[in-house]
Amino acid sequence: MDEVNFEHVTDEKDLGVLISEDLKSEKQCSSAVSKANRVLGMIKRNFLDRSKETVLLLYKSLARPHLEYCCQVCPHYSTDKKLLEGVQHRATKLINGTENLHYKERLRLLGLMSLETCRVRGDLIEVFTFINLMQIYFLNMIRVTEEAILRNCTKDEVDLILESLCLEIG
Repeated sequence: MDEVNFEHVTDEKDLGVLISEDLKSEKQCSSAVSKANRVLGMIKRNFLDRSKETVLLLYKSLARPHLEYCCQVCPHYSTDKKLLEGVQHRATKLINGTENLHYKERLRLLGLMSLETCRVRGDLIEVFTFINLMQIYFLNMIRVTEEAILRNCTKDEVDLILESLCLEIG
């Protein structure tokens, strides 16, 4: 048999997510922070208007997507969370009149949530969606089973109906 040698890789990038061989996401977080910081630097250098509306629009459309992409993968360590939050901290200071306020006050004034709150909110939405899909699936399964009993279907017929139901939902 032919021997196939695989090369050793320390990092793999798939769908824009960088994962190391030990399955830690530190490099993904630092990459996202680096990209977002470069965008903030570009905003600071090229835009003289530092009004709330302008900076928020630029931040939300150009920098924040780098921080939010694959956020479920990313920060499990407090150092990663602090790095990501630091970008938003820096962005909120760009706005005229907010330089001397505390971070939480700036967030409240600007109508923003912390990135940690956004991650938790996203997780809750995912759980809610999953639970609702499961509820729909089980309710349909019960309905089909009740109809099969009323029609005196065989077990094989019920299994076929339930299998087609799984295919429709999945």
